[in-house]
Amino acid sequence: MRHNVKKHRLARPTAQRKLLIGNLATSIIIHGKIQTTKAKAKAVQPVIEKLIYTAKNKDKVHAIRETQKVLQNELSSKILFEELVKKYKDRQTGFTRISDIGFRAGDNAPLAQIELL
Repeated sequence: MRHNVKKHRLARPTAQRKLLIGNLATSIIIHGKIQTTKAKAKAVQPVIEKLIYTAKNKDKVHAIRETQKVLQNELSSKILFEELVKKYKDRQTGFTRISDIGFRAGDNAPLAQIELL
């Protein structure tokens, strides 16, 4: 039984999975929306929600250090702290949306679009 196992493994070792999720999160923050597989979208959604919530509600220096653990791009941190915090100041949760967009042509994998609201 899989009690207390709440991670999406994505068929990757831990280090590759962390980098993949960090890169997806960076792309979502910079571009506003991305198209990816449904499993990857579901795996990155809680990370994005936590990043925005941390940027909104924590001390500035501590929040910057916490978000830099996931985001390795200064542009994404700048967008997160300058634009997204102001945009979501009245909202408590639910910063992202996942929409199904069909299936990929090559391997018929389910595709989804994850976007910032």
